[in-house]
Amino acid sequence: QAKLVESGGGLVHTGGSLRLSCAISGGTSSVSATAWFRQAPGKEREIVAALSRSATNEYYRDSVKGRFTISRDNAKGMVYLLMNDLKPDDTAVYYCAAKRLFTPSDLTGQYHYWGQGTQVTISS
Repeated sequence: QAKLVESGGGLVHTGGSLRLSCAISGGTSSVSATAWFRQAPGKEREIVAALSRSATNEYYRDSVKGRFTISRDNAKGMVYLLMNDLKPDDTAVYYCAAKRLFTPSDLTGQYHYWGQGTQVTISS
């Protein structure tokens, strides 16, 4: 059972940047694909970006393409989400997620492990 802990959220102005971090207990080798989701008030949770275990396949939702970058540091057991050119619509609680090993590799499919979330607020 992997445990995920996010950090790095905060309040920034429109156009600013943030880097979210996710520490995975047992390291990134204990999970398969990893992803970042977000949930804004009154809205459903949505996937933002995902990265395969080998880091060869990526997924980004259209609204963040060219602005967000997901990455992982296997040596440190960390997953990151670098967010540039932030907009008020990016305001949400951001969650780190990971798939169990030996499960389907569909990056937009089911995720099994979740962090507690970190708040990102973009002021206009």
